[in-house]
Amino acid sequence: MPDWLDEVGFDENGLIPAIAQDADSGRILMMAWMNREALELTAEKMQAVYWSRSRGRLWHKGEESGHVQQVREIRFDCDEDVILLQVKQQGGIACHTGRESCFYRKLENGKWVETDAVIKDPASIYGNK
Repeated sequence: MPDWLDEVGFDENGLIPAIAQDADSGRILMMAWMNREALELTAEKMQAVYWSRSRGRLWHKGEESGHVQQVREIRFDCDEDVILLQVKQQGGIACHTGRESCFYRKLENGKWVETDAVIKDPASIYGNK
């Protein structure tokens, strides 16, 4: 395995948070987890690969939806415990809800308000799961 992976501060579960940011607009699209293999594959393929805690396996972003994240840069924070991926989001949809970003709600007057419209109905992306 590459030496650079030894510098990464994976937690006690072998995971590190990874933030996907649109490389052009700077908008934060999503946060997911990576294990060592996911980070290595992401660097090798320059496509985002995450560790799905709910599925207990590697998750190639877009494997079901087609909304692949082409990675332009991989960055590392000063504490060595967060990865930042600057990506080109295929289809303009990063969220499983059919929105551009998973961060589509903001706190206003003590309530969570949806600020982003659904771009594509999730049922048409994923079927009836």
